[in-house]
Amino acid sequence: MNTLEDNMEDMLNISAEVSNVPEGGCATRKDQLKDVTEDREKDYEYTRGELYSLIDKGQEAVQGALDVAQESGHPRAYEVAVAAMKHVADMTDKLADLHKKMKDLDAEQKTGPSSVTNNAMFVGSTAELQKMLKKMSGGKR
Repeated sequence: MNTLEDNMEDMLNISAEVSNVPEGGCATRKDQLKDVTEDREKDYEYTRGELYSLIDKGQEAVQGALDVAQESGHPRAYEVAVAAMKHVADMTDKLADLHKKMKDLDAEQKTGPSSVTNNAMFVGSTAELQKMLKKMSGGKR
């Protein structure tokens, strides 16, 4: 190491380590990326399991709220039971959305990008642009 590196180590109270660079220069970005498919599958399974658990607990809560509502006959108890039912229905919708999203991700991964966009740009003055447009229209202006 040189004196600049030594001084920086002293000033920042750190120690520098020499890393081995692979032959041919830096490691490529592709080498640094890991396969996210495994993480996606783990996340899917975890989320799916949590949704199932929440749906099961929600159904138990709905049953308990309905029992209380029937015993008391109080309108607020029925309101709570109906709200619990709505939450369980929302959870089942989220489960269906999770399946749809995974299916879309799998289809996207197999097909790749759906379209290519080519952008054209004119570089020049407005006078040059007008001349070019006149030539393209056959001088009809």
